[in-house]
Amino acid sequence: MPRVPSGDASFIHTLNGNFVDNAGRTLLLRGVNLSGSSKAPVNQPSQVLDGFWEKAKIGGESFVGRPLKLDDADEHLARLRGWGFNMLRFPVTWEALEHEGPGKYDHDFMDYTIEILRKCKAHGFKVYLNPHQDIWSRFSGGSGAPYWTLAACGFNPCAFSATQAAIIHCEYPTPASRNPAEMPAMIWSTNYGRLVSQTMFALFFGGSTFAPKCIIDGVNIQEYLQTHFANAFAKLAERVAAAGDLLDEVVIGWDSMNEPAEGLISWDDLNVYPQQQGSTLKKGTVPSPAQSFRLGMGQVQTLDNYSFGSMGPKRDGSVTIDPNGVKAWSDPSTEPGNIHPRWGWRRDPGWTLGKCIWALHNVWDVESGYVLQPDYFAHVPGTQEPVHFLRGFFLPQYTRYLKAIRAHHPQAIAFVQPPVFAQPPPISEELLQGRACYSTHYYDGLTLVTRHWNWFNADALGLIRGKYSTQIQALRIGERAIRSSLQTQLGYLKADATQLGALPATGPARYPTIIGEIGIPFDMDAKRSYGYTDGGKYKGDYSRQERALDASLNAADGENCLSWTVWTYCSDNSHPWGDGWNMEDLSLWCSDDLRTGEAERVPALRIPSKVSMGSLAPAKASIFTISTLPTDSSPYASSSIEECEPVEHEPASLLSFLTNGARAVRAFCRPWPIAVVGTPTNIQFDISKATFHLTLKVNAEDIPVDDDDDDDLISGKTGLCKDSALPTEIFLPLVHFASDACLGKALGSKAQLDNFMDAGQEGNNRSASGTTTPGAYASSTLTLSVTSQTAFSPVIFKDDWYDIAVTASEGRVELLASEQKLLWFYSVPTDEDKEDKELTIEVRRSSGAIKASALGLGYTGENRARDGCAGWLEEAGLLSEGWCPEGCSIM
Repeated sequence: MPRVPSGDASFIHTLNGNFVDNAGRTLLLRGVNLSGSSKAPVNQPSQVLDGFWEKAKIGGESFVGRPLKLDDADEHLARLRGWGFNMLRFPVTWEALEHEGPGKYDHDFMDYTIEILRKCKAHGFKVYLNPHQDIWSRFSGGSGAPYWTLAACGFNPCAFSATQAAIIHCEYPTPASRNPAEMPAMIWSTNYGRLVSQTMFALFFGGSTFAPKCIIDGVNIQEYLQTHFANAFAKLAERVAAAGDLLDEVVIGWDSMNEPAEGLISWDDLNVYPQQQGSTLKKGTVPSPAQSFRLGMGQVQTLDNYSFGSMGPKRDGSVTIDPNGVKAWSDPSTEPGNIHPRWGWRRDPGWTLGKCIWALHNVWDVESGYVLQPDYFAHVPGTQEPVHFLRGFFLPQYTRYLKAIRAHHPQAIAFVQPPVFAQPPPISEELLQGRACYSTHYYDGLTLVTRHWNWFNADALGLIRGKYSTQIQALRIGERAIRSSLQTQLGYLKADATQLGALPATGPARYPTIIGEIGIPFDMDAKRSYGYTDGGKYKGDYSRQERALDASLNAADGENCLSWTVWTYCSDNSHPWGDGWNMEDLSLWCSDDLRTGEAERVPALRIPSKVSMGSLAPAKASIFTISTLPTDSSPYASSSIEECEPVEHEPASLLSFLTNGARAVRAFCRPWPIAVVGTPTNIQFDISKATFHLTLKVNAEDIPVDDDDDDDLISGKTGLCKDSALPTEIFLPLVHFASDACLGKALGSKAQLDNFMDAGQEGNNRSASGTTTPGAYASSTLTLSVTSQTAFSPVIFKDDWYDIAVTASEGRVELLASEQKLLWFYSVPTDEDKEDKELTIEVRRSSGAIKASALGLGYTGENRARDGCAGWLEEAGLLSEGWCPEGCSIM
């Protein structure tokens, strides 16, 4: 790693494809999206119709209270920090900033956001803000833009359901017979293939090109929308900058628009929809753009209908939609004299309301329904020049937005997110200025849509990118093959980062990659884990979700060594309504999953006096008050270097707090290298064995820089000075490595400990070599030789916190139990050494993996194989008792 520019100790650089701290260590930033709840105001989850339209028409309501209630924020942030997270993706919608009307900003919400960001700072988080949207707006079935943007484009949002211009949760399936609880999984995403979303994104990115008649307040609708969007988020950036203590210390960068869509731009033939599954889901009715145009003008249409099964989408008939003459376009009477009475804009006389804007541009004829220019969006109008969405439309908009942000946050890291599964366009260094990150998304689509962890899957990304000639070639059977495939797909995405900066696409990436969203649904199998099936037998059993989420996050490990922010953490998640948005249910925590009565046994926890958080209000259903919770003022502070008061909290209470209400906690609360002297090259973690393995490479350029005292650094030949050199820091969660003593206190009964270890793993002083039995050390520091290149026998750390065996190829380690952190010191090669040195470290729970029951997770203990091929055969009635042994795990 090259020397980094000097600066504040908390500053994060983006160099050589990595995040790098100011000492030159490679960082992994891992955390969560805070929060999915931010898509809607506190009192208006997507299923609620009461006040939905009425409030929108008069300027909407404030988003104050998102993502967390201020009184509850400390408890939730302490939980996230205790899970090891150091990074938060912070969604903010355009609507939250500018819902009152064009140019009218909600300063109260901005100030509230600053208060929450200060809480994030107190808990040691780094944050990147995300301008969040899904299918344009809450009022087109998603989230993001204010209501008035739809009216500005000539739409009548109250007619969207009748014309199927958009599917809206609170009106599902129809306003006259609404039953929002029955909204199918992920049906909301089909709106990307419907009139409103396709039109709004075409206007936002390409209105000047494809809709030149759409002039409002003297400018094209593209200019109007993009200017308001950029100005709204620039205003937020200005307020954050004025706060004085947040930029770069906490807020390290800004994401581009969440999951931007091309809309109609680049569409080859408006008479047909794509036959191959792309990034837009085919489920329910699937209109072609031409059919959407006609429906929007109140014309009856018969649409193909699709179901989505284990083998993907399949046409299963047709459905006739009759809008009964209702139009999705606003009546001219709503703007007397071409001026809107509420929003105040002046519409150009050439933009006639009440008529589809694509008919206004002679793309189709309303009377006959005939499409006059089926390839209108495939070429620049009037030419045969092909349209390139990313270069010609996405990049100019992103450039405008980023420049607006950097006017107030000059050192902001530019997080770049193109449309889902699309490679980013080449972006010049002139724009990125050495501060960028590729912030792509990835979901296991089959699990997300089917709400089931299947024994087969597919290389979906490879299929979409044309790596296979047939679908069967992309099929992956068995859990091992699925996990490998997911890791390969994330490798594809990591390679896309080469498009950022001046390096050729064939060379190494200049900038890091973060998986901005990744996660799984928790309402799998008809909400089995909530006790809704089988007489409640599986209530609290998230074993299937654990396997699915572990497979996704394992994909970021291996050789990928990726940063990520899981989707999502919602403090108001509930079993009936999930995350409160379109029946999605991906929150890592739910108050409905709090263990009854356990909170009463949790005493107060203490933290160092340098971080004062005051009294924390309990979360919903909590019946205890935590005076303070463990946290660190900086996620990269070297606690072994700086003198501070010892942390005085009780491990069993902490473990109970971190698992209570958490779902599939063993999958996301996992060990990983926080900061590495050198570069991590391979990360492996096996939940079933509680074994973590890290491989890294280090060379002469990796000697850490200590700005406080450079003279204390000693050359790599003699090792690093203990009092000044920085270590590699590894997060070691109690969830996986707690001692029996800690578990016994957390559960309240030491007598049950005999059942907590996996068979064959008993014994506290087990030797890996079989010839040496290392001692059990009660102290938190063990010093090992820094010169030996031979593997050590494992050395056990055992106390009230941990029971771990550590094996390092060289160096010494220190265990900071109260911070759930292992520090690893080792020598760095001298300048004369030309080759990288490879080092390894392994950490395992010396007395065996902890069973889920020891953590109070409520798993039923059913065999993994029965959820694989054997389970499928049993469900199909094709497997008799005894055919497949209970321990079989072939698939």
